[in-house]
Amino acid sequence: MSQELEIEFKNIVSEADFDRLVNAFHIQPEDFHVQHNHYLDTESFLLKKAGCALRVREKNGTFELTLKEPAVDGLLETNEVLSRSEAETLLAGGPFPDGPVKKAIQYLITDFTNLKHFGTLSTKRAETAFEGGLLVFDNSFYLNREDYEIEYEAAERKSGEKIFHDLFKRYQIPVKQADNKVRRFYNEKLRQSAGNK
Repeated sequence: MSQELEIEFKNIVSEADFDRLVNAFHIQPEDFHVQHNHYLDTESFLLKKAGCALRVREKNGTFELTLKEPAVDGLLETNEVLSRSEAETLLAGGPFPDGPVKKAIQYLITDFTNLKHFGTLSTKRAETAFEGGLLVFDNSFYLNREDYEIEYEAAERKSGEKIFHDLFKRYQIPVKQADNKVRRFYNEKLRQSAGNK
């Protein structure tokens, strides 16, 4: 189990600007790796309403259960490694594994049978060290949509924000406030559900 404070900045960019930054930072096709985020919530979106997100991340044959909760500065992540069978059982509606994530979320959810797997967002991701932090290039696919996102993970909010904005200013790329992936996923799911009524 691990817990960490996540301070990150995000910007949705066009495919052309994404490619321009990929080239500027000499990111090669083989630097991209695929990961799958499987999102869970209750039918009434209890976690989403509390500003939390619960996911199983599948990457290189490994599985990690993560709870993200609002913190004073950024998000608090509680992570727990799962076996393939534990992950598959959970996503199929089986029992929620006992462990640190369950302990951390019990103040919100008392009946874990109410959790369901709402869908998957898949991302082709590349990362590079930049100005004391981590610059992340994400091309994501979910619910018949595709988007391009640049993230910057920083150790400190104020300096990280300046580094992030200076980067986009240097390349003359507009800064567009980006929701995090789980919010984009749920917003699109709700939009499609409303359209089907």
